[in-house]
Amino acid sequence: MQSIENKAINRIYGNGRGWSFSKKDFLDLADDGAIRLSLMRLTERGTIRRVIRGIYDYPRFSELLQETMGSDLDQIAHALARKFGWRIQVSGNTALNLLGLSTQVPAQAVYLSDGPSKTYEIGKRTLSFQKKSLKESGFKHLESELVVQSLKELGRERVDAALRKKLQQVIPSGTWPKIVRDTKSATAWIQEIIREIAEETGI
Repeated sequence: MQSIENKAINRIYGNGRGWSFSKKDFLDLADDGAIRLSLMRLTERGTIRRVIRGIYDYPRFSELLQETMGSDLDQIAHALARKFGWRIQVSGNTALNLLGLSTQVPAQAVYLSDGPSKTYEIGKRTLSFQKKSLKESGFKHLESELVVQSLKELGRERVDAALRKKLQQVIPSGTWPKIVRDTKSATAWIQEIIREIAEETGI
C-alpha cells in the first residue's frame, strides 16, 4: 500500500511543474494532520516549496538559465480559489498578459472574485482579487475565459487582423471548436469573432 506521502507526490507529479496547491487538494487521501505533515516533509526535502501561507508549488526549472523559476501567479490564484471555495475570473489585462497579447511586463495579476477583496505579495509581484459580480463565468475551458476577457478588454474596434492572427498562434487550432461551444453565453460580438477565428483556422 502506498504511503500518504507517495500518493501526494504522485498527484503533484501528475499535475506537472508549476502546479500550485494547498492541503485541501489532498484531503481525499488522508486527514488534515497527515496531509500537513506530508507537505512539510516534501518542503523540507526541496521537492515542493511554500509560496505563501497555506499554498505550495512544484517549482518549474529553466534549463536555459539553469535555475528555479518564479511561481506561476495564475496557478496560485486557482489554488487559492480551490482552497477557499471562491469562483474567480481573470481580469482583462491579466488575460492579455497570459496570452502574450500585451507587451507590458506583468508585475501584478488581477482576478475578479465572488470572495473578499484580497492582495498577496509574492516575491516582487502582486496577486490581487477584487470582489465583483461575475457576469461571464462558468466556462469549462481556461482558454475560453482568456479569449473572452481579452476581447472584452480590447473592445470590438481594436480586434484587427493582426490580433486575430496572434490568437490563432497562441491557441492550438484544435481548441477553437471547444471555445466556440463553450462561449455561447458570451456577448454577441465576442461570439461572432470567436466563430470567425475558428473558421479561419480551417477546423
